[in-house]
Parts: sequence; C-alpha cells; structure tokens
Amino acid sequence: MSSSSARIRTRAFIRQSGRCYYCRCLMWNDIIGLTAMAKNFALPLRQVRYLQCTAEHLNPRMNGGSNSHRNIVAACRTCNARRHRAKAPRDPISHQRHVQNRMRRKKWHPAWVYESAICAVQGNCF
Repeated sequence: MSSSSARIRTRAFIRQSGRCYYCRCLMWNDIIGLTAMAKNFALPLRQVRYLQCTAEHLNPRMNGGSNSHRNIVAACRTCNARRHRAKAPRDPISHQRHVQNRMRRKKWHPAWVYESAICAVQGNCF
C-alpha cells in the first residue's frame, strides 16, 4: 500500500475512533500496534491479527472507486475479507446491516471477540 493510502487509512482509523466501520470492534494499526493490543486484552497475537485495520473502499477500485478519503473507511481484516469473499459482494450499507445483525447475535466473529472488551456489543455500539 502506498504511503498516501496508508495516511488515508490512518485518518479513517482516527475518524472512526479505532473501530471497524462494519462490526464496530476495536482494531489495531500503526497507532495502536498488534503487540500492544494483544497485551492490553491478554490475547494471543494470532487472534488479534484478525482485527488489523485495513483500508476498505466503499466503491471498489475495479468499479471506478478512488483512493480518496471519501471512498475509504477503516475496516477490520475479517469484515473486509468477508465482504469481498462472496460471489456477489454486498454494497457497503447492506454489508454493514448484515454484520451488525450477526454481531447482535454474536455470530460474526469468534467467541473470544465477544468475551473481550474489544467488542462493544454489550454497550450501544450499533
């Protein structure tokens, strides 16, 4: 990823208070590193890797989307990958609703996410 893309991703991370655009879980990036997040939540590094901050293009580049701050949000690696894994990926709003519905039922992430303070499902994150 280019340095300008990394800056846009970091700005989105800050704008979203370090929470994923889709699931609202805390993520890590250059500001809050992998090891710091693992230590703060007493989790193994292999688990925390799923919550890495990625730059999510709301309108994909292959569909003419740009690398502008208006088109990029911060999403955890899991949510970003699952959106694009489908044969016909959902649009961002539909995917967000789908994820939030699954989050309410604790059916999106592995159980350790809901058991830690990483996820604000217990609070009012939706």
